[in-house]
Amino acid sequence: MAISNNIRPGRHFLQIPGPTNVPDRVLRAMDYPTIDHRGPDFAELGLRVLERIKLIFKTSEPVIIFPASGTGAWEAALVNTLSAGDKILMFETGHFSTLWWDIAQKFKIEVDFVQGDWRTGVDPNIVEQKLKEDKDKKIKAVCAVHNETSTGVTSRIGEIRKAMDNAEHPALLFVDTISSLGSIDYRHEEWKVDVTVGGSQKGLLLPPGLSFNAISSKALEAYKTSELPKSYWDWGPMLENNKKGYFPYTPATNLFYGLDEAINMLTEEGLDNVFKRHKRFAEATRVAVNSWGLEILCKNPEEYSDSLTAVMVPDGHDADFLRKTILDHYNMSLGTGLAKVAGKIFRIGHLGDFNELMLAGTLAGVEMGLMKSKIPYNKGGILKALEYLC
Repeated sequence: MAISNNIRPGRHFLQIPGPTNVPDRVLRAMDYPTIDHRGPDFAELGLRVLERIKLIFKTSEPVIIFPASGTGAWEAALVNTLSAGDKILMFETGHFSTLWWDIAQKFKIEVDFVQGDWRTGVDPNIVEQKLKEDKDKKIKAVCAVHNETSTGVTSRIGEIRKAMDNAEHPALLFVDTISSLGSIDYRHEEWKVDVTVGGSQKGLLLPPGLSFNAISSKALEAYKTSELPKSYWDWGPMLENNKKGYFPYTPATNLFYGLDEAINMLTEEGLDNVFKRHKRFAEATRVAVNSWGLEILCKNPEEYSDSLTAVMVPDGHDADFLRKTILDHYNMSLGTGLAKVAGKIFRIGHLGDFNELMLAGTLAGVEMGLMKSKIPYNKGGILKALEYLC
C-alpha cells in the first residue's frame, strides 16, 4: 500500500548529487547568533576561512567567496577576465557545461563550443588540436567542467593542462568543480588552473549559498584588462576588503561559521582519505548497477565520477516514474535526468558526509524501487555491493 505523500516516517534519504546532507557538526556551527560583519570577531573568522579554504583547492593563491550559487561563480570567472568579442573554447559534457556556454554568449563572447554526447568528458586531444590550430592565439580561455553533475562524467583536468602546455598556447584555464571539490582529487595550483569555480552545497558539506573563485596570478593580470561589466562580481573590491577579513557587501555570515567547521571536518579526515572514501563508495555503487544489469551513462571507466552515478533505465521505461515510486514508498530522493536525458536516467548521489550504512540504505531503496516499478533488472545488486564493501 502506498504511503500518503504527507506522511513519510523515518529520516528522509537525500541522495541527489547536491545539495547534500549537511552534517550535524556543520548545522550546530551555523546555529549561532549573527555577529557584526564589520566587527573584529567576523574579521578573525573571515581571515581564518579565507586562508584555510585554500587547502581544499590545493592552492596558495587567493580564493574569493561570493554569497551566491555556483552559477554566480561561473559568471564571475568570465566577467573578471574577458572582454566582449573574446574567443573561448568550451565543451559540451552535459547540462551544466551548456548553461555555462549560455552565460558566455549573453556577454557577447565568441564560443567555440565542441559538441558532445553527454556520455564522455573533455577530450584532451581535441584541446591540443584546437589550440595548435589557433595560430593567431585568439582563444583567450579553455573552459571545462571537472565533474558534470548531470551525467556522472569526470573530465581529466591534469591531462587537459598537459594538452595546453603541449600546444604552447597562452589561453587561461577555467574549471568548474562544483560537484567535485572536496569529493574528487583536484589540484588548482599543480594543474595551473587560472580560475576554479566552486559551490558550497556538495562536497563542502554546506547548504547552498556560497560560491568560489580560486584565481591565479595570470588570471589577475587578465583582470586588469578585462572590459566586461561587473559590479557584484568584481574581484578588485573583494580582494582589497579580504586583506582584513572583510567583504565589500554583506557576506553570508552564518554560512561562514558552517564553512569553518566543514574545513575542520575535511582536514581532520584528511583530503586524501576523503577522496579514497568517495572512490570506494562510487565503485560499490557501480558494482550494484552492473549486477542489476543496468547501464551507466558514462561510457569510459577512466571518467567514472566518484561523486555520483547516472544510471540509464531500459527503453520503454520512465526514470522519473521510478524516482517517484522510490520517494512515495521509501522516502528517498534521487537525482532526475536533465534536458537531453530527462526521463532516461536517474542519478545516485554518493558524496559528502556519507558512510557504508547510508550507501547500503540508498542501494536497497533503489533495488526495492526497481522491483516495485516493474523495471526489468537482475536481483542481488545490493548484496554484491555489500560484498565489495566488506
